[in-house]
Amino acid sequence: MKIGVVGCAGRMGQMLVQEIINTDGCELAGGTERSGHPLLGKDVASVAGFDPCGLFIMDSAVGLFETADTVIDFSLPAATKGHLDLAVKFGVKLVLGTTGHEPDQIKEIAEAAKSTTIVKAMNFSIGVNVLFALTEKLAGILDDDYDIDILEMHHKHKVDAPSGTALGLGEAAAEGRRANFADVAVRGRDGITGERKAGDIGFASLRGGDVVGDHTVVFAGDGERVELIHKAASRVIFSKGAVRAARWVSNQPPGLYSMQDVLGF
Repeated sequence: MKIGVVGCAGRMGQMLVQEIINTDGCELAGGTERSGHPLLGKDVASVAGFDPCGLFIMDSAVGLFETADTVIDFSLPAATKGHLDLAVKFGVKLVLGTTGHEPDQIKEIAEAAKSTTIVKAMNFSIGVNVLFALTEKLAGILDDDYDIDILEMHHKHKVDAPSGTALGLGEAAAEGRRANFADVAVRGRDGITGERKAGDIGFASLRGGDVVGDHTVVFAGDGERVELIHKAASRVIFSKGAVRAARWVSNQPPGLYSMQDVLGF
């Protein structure tokens, strides 16, 4: 199975390349980077710390989608539409880990999934997906007397906030309470905001240092508090999950799937 990587020279991209090379039954199909990147033309495997493989980093994704069976994309939301078009054109399956999409972009992803197979996840960690399931379950058990807030912290280079994982946890909590997420999400508090409204799901974001990813879901009631916590110590958990999704998606018909589908939750 040939797997390509968009953004192969970044921290996450290099780990994906390493995981593909180290996984039986998988073959590296190549990798791309943005135009002007200093590592364009370098060997994809060498950049990731392996012996040269004869595949060189390109700034055009067309050649990658022409040769790959599946492409893993952890790049930027602005690049997603182009990659969706290429996936549909060449019949390539797509594992999409990019976060920060706007509602119109989410619709584009769903439309492309009518013609090709896509796994889209806010987070590819197995532990985080357990956290999603627990959050939905607990939100359904505890009523509005328990206020839900989600706290996340990431490294100083992360460009979007709240994190995609935090938003996914908020969506899971809303689903557990049979609420419309858009109606209950409070993504920022500043100044005189007034009392908290029952049923709201709040978010807080911290940025600093080299934190891989910490997420806490707080259920705060009168006299007690329940917290669900996940802390990522290494990005390896994301690359392992993404490659697992790439292998799983090879046998699936067109459609939009989640990491929960991959894990059978």
